Amino acid sequence: MTEPNRLTIGQGIVLGLATLPMIGAGVAGAIGTYSNVVTEFGRAATAVGVVAAGEGVTLVLALVMLVLTMLGQTAPAPVRLGLWAAPVAAALTGVAVADTATEAVVYGVTPLAMCASAEGLGLLARRVVVYRTGVDTEAQRRNAVTVQRLAFHQARAANHPDKDVRARSSRASWRLVSRVGVGDVQLGADLVEVQRERLRQGADAALAGMYAVASAPAAGERPAAPAYQSAREVLRRKFAEMDPAEAIRVAHDAHPDMPPAELASLLITYGVVVDALAVALVLGTRPPEYEVHRGDAADAPQVNGLEPVTLEAAVIEAASILGPDAKAREIAEYVARHRRLVVTENYVRTALSRAAKRQGEDDPAEPPVRKMEGGYA
Repeated sequence: MTEPNRLTIGQGIVLGLATLPMIGAGVAGAIGTYSNVVTEFGRAATAVGVVAAGEGVTLVLALVMLVLTMLGQTAPAPVRLGLWAAPVAAALTGVAVADTATEAVVYGVTPLAMCASAEGLGLLARRVVVYRTGVDTEAQRRNAVTVQRLAFHQARAANHPDKDVRARSSRASWRLVSRVGVGDVQLGADLVEVQRERLRQGADAALAGMYAVASAPAAGERPAAPAYQSAREVLRRKFAEMDPAEAIRVAHDAHPDMPPAELASLLITYGVVVDALAVALVLGTRPPEYEVHRGDAADAPQVNGLEPVTLEAAVIEAASILGPDAKAREIAEYVARHRRLVVTENYVRTALSRAAKRQGEDDPAEPPVRKMEGGYA
């Protein structure tokens, strides 16, 4: 843990002298408000209550914020809201009790003296704590809220089913990116240190190139080996020539399991100044790549059409399938069901009769044997 900064004697004296006018202005504003209320109501107790409710509340809230800052904690939202609402309420109270427009202006401005003094003292004390500890809790709170909202909008822009909602979240993410790191003193110091190192390296390279004397090597003398460079120096030089987004992808390919915060810290050691948010955005926008291997598709089966047949051939085919005992009605139904042809029973009988006659003509019976034919013995 670093040693806290200490205020010098001169700084302490200046701070003490700066607080005296603030305290004086606050006391004067409280007395003025008290006098105005007493003039209007004629009751001292009422005037004390008005001063306590307006300027007193502002002072209490400023002290609460100061103590929380000294403890390293952020002020809750009611305290921050009260530091704005209490002065407005005190001014409106002064305007309400006034009788004329002139009195309304005077009564409305008077409470602001003590309110401004209270807020000024609280802000000055908070800055002293930030100077001594080097930690600005309010800036950290704002950055934490910004990063949390950014993560939410990034997730919604990537996964929400509504296209319009995704578009609004994407635009909101780009607006929030500009707010990350605002007010972070440590981040600013780190960036300045990195730039200072780069300027030092550039100046060293420029001077070396200007004042270097090229001497011819002597006969038989071997040229000197190049200066040894560590792997870190080589990577720093390579990353300096690359785009930050490309450097993030290269580092991610080398360390795929490393989270964005650690990857950002690793890149900073090599001179690439990025934060965890930038790393997450670059890696999140990288399109996924897929490789699909498919085998050759099988040949489609070839189906041959049915040979055309006549009605008579269809009837003969059905009769041969159903057998000799099939009736004409059964053969007609078979032809209609399998051949999609409509025939009558009479046509079935006619076709079968014709087929039987043709078969008889194609296969004639053997001629009868005549007796007592032949030559004489």
